[in-house]
Amino acid sequence: MGMLSFIKDAGQKLFGVGEAQAAEVAVDSNPEDIQRVSDAASTAITSYIHTMNLGITDLNVTFNASTAEVYISGTVPDQATKEKILLCCGNVQGVANVVDNLTVALPSDESKFYTVKSGDNLSKVSKEFYDTPNKYMVIFEANKPMLSHPDKIYPGQLLRIPANT
Repeated sequence: MGMLSFIKDAGQKLFGVGEAQAAEVAVDSNPEDIQRVSDAASTAITSYIHTMNLGITDLNVTFNASTAEVYISGTVPDQATKEKILLCCGNVQGVANVVDNLTVALPSDESKFYTVKSGDNLSKVSKEFYDTPNKYMVIFEANKPMLSHPDKIYPGQLLRIPANT
């Protein structure tokens, strides 16, 4: 089991619709409200993961609104898929941590992670990790389908940086 930390105020806005209204609840809220918000957020994150078609089986996502943590379990085919699913869970506004209980069928080396800063672009990140700006497409491909275009990154977003290039 591992845990990844995220910037809670950055990310996809999955919690602004219907029952998933604001995943943040006051610590002194009544337990029923906390549970309702937690359940709705869990459903929203689960749906988001399924839209990415990443090949996870026996998926279980639980969001704790009091702690802003996502707990995820299931089986994934490889390390890259695991990392993409963790990013799907954490790059969501209102999520501070993702507790990883995923099982990897074919383990391999873990990627590095990078938190996007204001003024960053994938070429700049590529230069930092690979000593050349020309490998920005490696980073883009490693973060698909969450990234739809190489220029669409935002401050606070966590990106996968593959070790093998």
